[in-house]
Amino acid sequence: MTEDFTIRTVDKIREIPSSLWNGLRPDDHPFVSHEFLSALEESGSATSETGWLPMHLVLEQNGNILGVAPMYLKGHSQGEYVFDHSWADAYERAGGRYYPKLQLAVPFSPVTGPRFLCGHGPAEELLHRKTLLAQGAKQVAVKYGLSSVHATFLQKEDTKAFTDQDYLLRVGEQFHWFNDGYDTFDAFLNALSSRKRKAIRKERKPENFADLTFETLTDKEITSTHWDAFFEFYMDTGSRKWGIPYLNREFFDILGATLGPQIVLMMVKREGRYIAGALNLVSQDCLYGRYWGCIEDHRFLHFETCYYRAIEYAIEQKLDRVEAGAQGPHKLARGYLPTKTYSAHWMQDPGFHDAISDFLQRETRHMDAELAYLGKLSPFKKS
Repeated sequence: MTEDFTIRTVDKIREIPSSLWNGLRPDDHPFVSHEFLSALEESGSATSETGWLPMHLVLEQNGNILGVAPMYLKGHSQGEYVFDHSWADAYERAGGRYYPKLQLAVPFSPVTGPRFLCGHGPAEELLHRKTLLAQGAKQVAVKYGLSSVHATFLQKEDTKAFTDQDYLLRVGEQFHWFNDGYDTFDAFLNALSSRKRKAIRKERKPENFADLTFETLTDKEITSTHWDAFFEFYMDTGSRKWGIPYLNREFFDILGATLGPQIVLMMVKREGRYIAGALNLVSQDCLYGRYWGCIEDHRFLHFETCYYRAIEYAIEQKLDRVEAGAQGPHKLARGYLPTKTYSAHWMQDPGFHDAISDFLQRETRHMDAELAYLGKLSPFKKS
């Protein structure tokens, strides 16, 4: 590479000291922390055996590490939430080999955040480093004969580093709640149309949860008993939704021990027994809802635990927003608004790259139209 910059990869995040890795983060985003990524590796949840072989990018100059990026050699397209199965099928029917591929991502986490960790400094310098990392990922793909590089759930401001290196931009959608300076949950409700406000109050009526007890736990308040119960919920949900849950029990122990202050675990009890729970991670400005599960069905309990109590927590902690994960037009009626997500893709085969470019142009037009339509369905009062 130019200007004495070099790119290399490491196959274990522990090869980079946690203080150095975390010091390169632009903020306290929990999902790109050394602790979260290490928990995935040390627990065996994200390893070569599960199809997530770590190949983390490292940018150096004169022996000094200036940037890093979580990257994986993928043998499948599971656990990514930006779906490219049709691309893989088309390429292999044409005689190509789609897998393995490179994925710049946080495994099993459809959470927007920084993918290039380059520390702090002038914007121009940081963009240069990010562009070098985007270029470096392509060079790794060429070196090992890999079909493609995919970077998912990018911050919008980071997309330029990819498009400058001829990656194709893809737009998706999630539903996020935004704090418009609300002091209370009622203040949020008062910003909604009358019909939506009444519907939420109906879902939150105390008699709906008369025999349930809600707990919000963090850090040292969370014990192995809580993790045992939550893992049971997680396994039940995972088995029903995608067959084989991605995370194992050890992951939660490691996460609790290393990232405890950024964990918000919401648990529900009935007759002294935990029957449901939602795991969230928190940064200085956002609550990220990740996993939910239950072993009993109670009407509106999912909405209460995952959406409304998340909003209450964000208001109490004066957070800017709640990101409630993948899927969810049903979240719109509950105050979560459609929000663009971004990913970037580069195919080594020029013909395949052009075909994907054509596909994405059509898909983007469709997505823009869908976002415009959903925007008209906002539950908030019309100004």
